[in-house]
Amino acid sequence: MKVLLINGSARSKGNTFLALSEVAKTLNAQGIETEIVQIGAKPVRGCIACNTCWDKGLGRCVFDDDLCNRVVKKLAQADGLIIGSPTYYGQPNGTLLSLMQRVLYCNPANAVGKPAAAVAVCRRGGSTAVFQTLNMPFQMLNMPIVTSQYWNVVFGMNEGEVALDAEGMQTMRTLALNMAWLLQKIHRDGKPEFPDYEPQVFTHFIR
Repeated sequence: MKVLLINGSARSKGNTFLALSEVAKTLNAQGIETEIVQIGAKPVRGCIACNTCWDKGLGRCVFDDDLCNRVVKKLAQADGLIIGSPTYYGQPNGTLLSLMQRVLYCNPANAVGKPAAAVAVCRRGGSTAVFQTLNMPFQMLNMPIVTSQYWNVVFGMNEGEVALDAEGMQTMRTLALNMAWLLQKIHRDGKPEFPDYEPQVFTHFIR
């Protein structure tokens, strides 16, 4: 089994990376393979709602000039997903949002049924808004949300400071243990077992 972790910070070795690395280390100790994908500092375009991915059944974004489709492929091969972001003005990194909106929209089948979790990193405040925002898509895609002993938040400003947040780092390890436990339950017979969902009904408020 494998968990894909997305580092939504432009800083490759910053506090978000350290938090996700603590999760990955604990998952590895439980026999779960991990990969941390660094979002980097290059531009990632936002979704333009062209719907080409759906209309042509591409299973990927029609634009192939950034990280998006590489993550689409990696998610298809993963059994779980963890997304981490720094806190910018009480919001996740905009580049991460652009990436995940396209990744999850162009091929939602890659995500359905896979356990997922969000991690927020902040200096002082705004982390709960980031945490909530990152969790919202999981609830739309029948992805079991993996919890911990507290909200998945770690505190630190300068690079490396999250390592001093003893409770925050313990929360990361507990998150990893819960993710490993859930994956092992889902895959206990060698293949994932998911509910038999009804065909989805789409409604809106225009009559």
